[in-house]
Amino acid sequence: MRTRAAVVHEVGGPIVVEELELSPPRAGEALVRILAAGVCHSDWHLVTGATKHPLPAVLGHEGAGVVEAVGEGVTSVQEGDRVALNWAPYCGDCGLCRKGSPALCRTFVGPLWDGVMLDGTPRLHTLSGDPVYHYCGLACFSERAVVPASCCVKVPDDVPSEVAAIVGCAVTTGVGAVLNTAGVGAGESVAVFGAGGVGLSTVLGARLVGASPILVVDPAPDRRRKALELGASAAFPPEGAVDGVLELTDGLGVDWSFECVGHADVQRAALGAARPGGRCVLVGLAPMGTSLELDTAQLVREEKAVLGSYYGSCDPARDLLRYAELFREGKLALDGLVTRRWQLDQIAEAYASLLAGEGARGVVVF
Repeated sequence: MRTRAAVVHEVGGPIVVEELELSPPRAGEALVRILAAGVCHSDWHLVTGATKHPLPAVLGHEGAGVVEAVGEGVTSVQEGDRVALNWAPYCGDCGLCRKGSPALCRTFVGPLWDGVMLDGTPRLHTLSGDPVYHYCGLACFSERAVVPASCCVKVPDDVPSEVAAIVGCAVTTGVGAVLNTAGVGAGESVAVFGAGGVGLSTVLGARLVGASPILVVDPAPDRRRKALELGASAAFPPEGAVDGVLELTDGLGVDWSFECVGHADVQRAALGAARPGGRCVLVGLAPMGTSLELDTAQLVREEKAVLGSYYGSCDPARDLLRYAELFREGKLALDGLVTRRWQLDQIAEAYASLLAGEGARGVVVF
């Protein structure tokens, strides 16, 4: 079958929308008609070359849609199911899964990060027959996608497709950093550096558990206003932000500081905003090879700690549905995260908007 998709052909090249051939799902796979896909900065790392990945590739790793067909042996989903897509399927049997860290499972990550299905081959090709690779194994900036069935999480029919899409990455990453990685408690103080989709999801997670105050740092006035709308106690521009955090925490700093940008300078500021005995959680995905110079004596003397949080330390099969249900119950205002909607043909414009810091989360709708 044919599908229109957003493709990057070379590092530094444009994202172009073109027609591709999509093969039917094989054993263990599902064909999903995409209804919505979030515009995330992680895809841009592939465009710039900061993330190494075979090209050409179809972008998009934060999506939702309807299952149209399944391959042999698939029983977890069926035709007609509405699903959110996760990019971290896990085996359930390896040492990391048994230790309760399924998001860190390495059983399936190799093929997916090589842009192919679990059998080592792609389902996408150019009209002349050349292979096209699937970013994160999902490639959901496309009218249709073939994905591992284990990447499909069923969601209730009344959860909007835009919400289901962002649950697939931004929400699970941000809310999960608060609930799973950190385990923030009621009354604990929180600072969030970066108010894009992941940072604002972190704000929502902090609000959900009753953290106070919730302090947000972002250079974009619109994003700071959105953070306040979603429950932040105060929001600052980056200049003087650490001083602002200290002023509102009796000079101590916060119990939990979340860096949701993926930039060394912001990581350093986030660590500086944590109180003695506090924790700094690195949530934003920095370009591969990024390093941060730390005063380790200060870490020892102040008993600070730095934690990594990958995909919100989630169990995808459990947590994507969990956050969708919290939205249905009115406990997570996820619809407030979506501030721009784009058509597939506007994908270049969507990324220009993202890079300019406009809005919270943009979504491509089909």
